[in-house]
Amino acid sequence: MARDHKPSRRRAHALAASVAALAIGGTALAEVPVSAAGKPRGHDVSSHQKNVDWPGAKAKGARFVYVKATESHTYRNPYFRQQYDGSRAAGLVRGAYHFALPHRSSGAAQAAHFMRNGGQWTPDGWTLPPALDIEHHPYGGRKCYGLSKARMVAWIQSFSDEVRRRSGRRPVIYTTTKWWNDCTGASRAFGGHPLWLARWSAAPGPLPSGWSSWAFWQYADRGTLPGDQNLFNGSTAQLRRFARG
Repeated sequence: MARDHKPSRRRAHALAASVAALAIGGTALAEVPVSAAGKPRGHDVSSHQKNVDWPGAKAKGARFVYVKATESHTYRNPYFRQQYDGSRAAGLVRGAYHFALPHRSSGAAQAAHFMRNGGQWTPDGWTLPPALDIEHHPYGGRKCYGLSKARMVAWIQSFSDEVRRRSGRRPVIYTTTKWWNDCTGASRAFGGHPLWLARWSAAPGPLPSGWSSWAFWQYADRGTLPGDQNLFNGSTAQLRRFARG
């Protein structure tokens, strides 16, 4: 995920496969995987990208974006309004995501912080459902944040329940297959949540336990769009219907 600490993000995906890349001007730019050609392209951003050129992103092919709103129960992205409102003004379907630190506070507390600071959803066809980014510890902490598999599943359920109570929708879950299977015990309890798969490779590969398909796929950490590169598993019309709920 395009978070605020780029080196940590790279550690979080150290086990991901390398992506096909095209060298342009000395920078490796990931190509859209052949296996997903034609699907709507998008990206995700955080304060690392600062003030984004949204008309420029739209001109380069962006059709949607997820913007980091919060982390844990205190952090707020200082660029959130420019990124969230600016992307909508440029004609992108946009949504907000929360980066989870499950060892810091409860799922309900972090969901409430997220909902108060950008995570709300409205059925206007331009707002993606709230998203939960839960994955490897970004700051080199204990594996699975020191939580047992049962406690991790309970934490995610608590977050999901609070988001649904406050927004009316279950959150999209962003994760990697390895982290999910290791840290939730391959839980199959969340298959009703849209999956945002993180796998930097030429194909999605095996999905986390509980899902038979992905809604979003983050296939590279860099490319022509600011932040991480993503695809939606459908058409542009289906993306708008997904946003409407």
